[in-house]
Amino acid sequence: MRVYLDHNATAPLRPQARAAMIAAMDAVGNPSSVHAEGRAAKSILETARAQVAAAFGADGADIVFTSGATEAAALACAGRGLHGSAIEHDAVGAWVDDSLRVDAHGMVEVPDPARSVLQLANSETGVIQTLPQGLAVCDATQAFGKLPVAFNWLGAQMALISAHKLGGPKGIGALVMRRGTDIAAQIRGGGQEMGRRSGTENVIGIAGFGAAAEAAARDLAAGVWERVEKLRNILESGLEADAQGTIFVGKGLPRLPNTACFVTPGWKGETQVMQMDLAGFAISAGSACSSGKVRASRVLRAMGFGETDAACAVRVSLGPDTTEDEVLRFCDAWLDKQKRFRARQTIGAA
Repeated sequence: MRVYLDHNATAPLRPQARAAMIAAMDAVGNPSSVHAEGRAAKSILETARAQVAAAFGADGADIVFTSGATEAAALACAGRGLHGSAIEHDAVGAWVDDSLRVDAHGMVEVPDPARSVLQLANSETGVIQTLPQGLAVCDATQAFGKLPVAFNWLGAQMALISAHKLGGPKGIGALVMRRGTDIAAQIRGGGQEMGRRSGTENVIGIAGFGAAAEAAARDLAAGVWERVEKLRNILESGLEADAQGTIFVGKGLPRLPNTACFVTPGWKGETQVMQMDLAGFAISAGSACSSGKVRASRVLRAMGFGETDAACAVRVSLGPDTTEDEVLRFCDAWLDKQKRFRARQTIGAA
């Protein structure tokens, strides 16, 4: 049986989200219409908005639904001349400079928060930043649903979130904004979403987002991610005991509870991903949006890793349904592949 260990790329659809989406398919009305059918669709939309607000601690904030965190980043950042760092996700990096300094632990210095963007938890290493007050934009995409995060105490003007990172459908996200924040609409037309994002809303996807956010909040309160963190630690300890020369990035630092990133010098990350895929395990060589691109991780390069070593990183990201048996099976399979790699290195050096 295959084992899915790439939750940071996308999380499996939660049954609550699936049920909400199926129910929303029967709502034939346009949420902008004033008749009964339109009001029914509008009710689904606003129920989901309230669910997302409650789960994200964003009561009193404006929640603008978008096609995902990538569009939310464009809406928040385009044309504003914001500062970022080299470890931001590509969706943010496309709109900001990389002038903010990153240290060897992946922590970012933010001298001008009001003009800066910062990822709360890095998608590749899992390292959690200390957010300054007054930050212009917080990318909470990876943190939302895994960490006890509340927009109202983040201190940021805006935040980016996405449904499929916490078990909702792909293709739906949101920009969360403090009331009174001024942005320029990127998609213009009918003035939906409070005039910030025109176009008929994706009621089905939004319904799934709301249900997934509500379920994720329940998991968080129930301590599910504390169990996941224990499994992540078992995984790292199991590998570290026998993995010669492997570097565990961010170990000992505040991290996402499910994320392990490690570098085995000389063993290409892409090769590891393919070998583990054949062995029945889904892992990643970095951000899913960068998959298929033969390049070293720019996150690790910004942290001081050389080009060669930065190309030898893999990321394993667990989820609420991951079991200890799956973690131990992964350790056995990966260590077996690593021993074979070391044997080939020894033969090649002889």
